[in-house]
Amino acid sequence: MKRIITILICSISINLSYAQFDENNFFYLSSELNLGNYIGIDVNLNYIIKEKYLFKIGYTGNIMRTKSQPENYSSGLLGLFFFGLAKPYDIFENYQIAFGKIYNLNKSGTARINLSLGLGYTTISEPENWEFINNNFVAENYTWNYKKFNTISIIINPKIEFPYTRYYGTTISPMLQINKDRVYFGIGIGQMIGLLRKRN
Repeated sequence: MKRIITILICSISINLSYAQFDENNFFYLSSELNLGNYIGIDVNLNYIIKEKYLFKIGYTGNIMRTKSQPENYSSGLLGLFFFGLAKPYDIFENYQIAFGKIYNLNKSGTARINLSLGLGYTTISEPENWEFINNNFVAENYTWNYKKFNTISIIINPKIEFPYTRYYGTTISPMLQINKDRVYFGIGIGQMIGLLRKRN
């Protein structure tokens, strides 16, 4: 019985939400592949209010080859088997919240600029305490552990969005993440799925 009531409440809420978004408010998921001094992904829930104002929450996860890695480091035969994915990396993660403004580039709404500025709770993980081991080339020839610390980042993320249909589109998005310890800069290429714009 509880399941039936829960399903009914969710269904009614979704229908009411859809009716509300249908006028001038839009709700969608965006995801990008980031390429820059780090590489990774950016995933966001976006809410556009009155076709002009943006609120979004999201996650960005990026990695790069660690600068602290010893010159003679080897991932061994096991590393080759896993295509190098087991290698140590510097990791740069953000949980973010942002606000912005939307500017349509044409009357049909199929091209627009999404300017956003936000804050991110940042976790930085970097390998340290490298210790050489002799493993006969089977596994890695070093052990290490990750040093983790947290900080706050300013995130500047203008996007060019192309909502080709009412429910699907693509994005190009330069991004800059700045904090007192590290900086990420790059560009994202991705897609949008959800309620993106009005009917033409």
